[in-house]
Amino acid sequence: MQVGDRVRIKDSVIFYHHPLHRGVAFEAKGMEGEITAVLQEWRGRPISANFPIVVSFEVEGAKRPFKAHMRDYELEAV
Repeated sequence: MQVGDRVRIKDSVIFYHHPLHRGVAFEAKGMEGEITAVLQEWRGRPISANFPIVVSFEVEGAKRPFKAHMRDYELEAV
């Protein structure tokens, strides 16, 4: 997976920071978004991030895109 790829959440994932459902469990299975970053290094040093893929989701009614850090096995290419 690379930056700019369209992806869909294929597994059950619960978010508590969704912009329209703050503090309440939100099931995100099936949401589609775009990969905005793949975290592999920080300040020139390699890192092993637990959730290395940053995905941006457009949410109708939100001021800005909703971003979440995901694992590669939680996503599928669209």
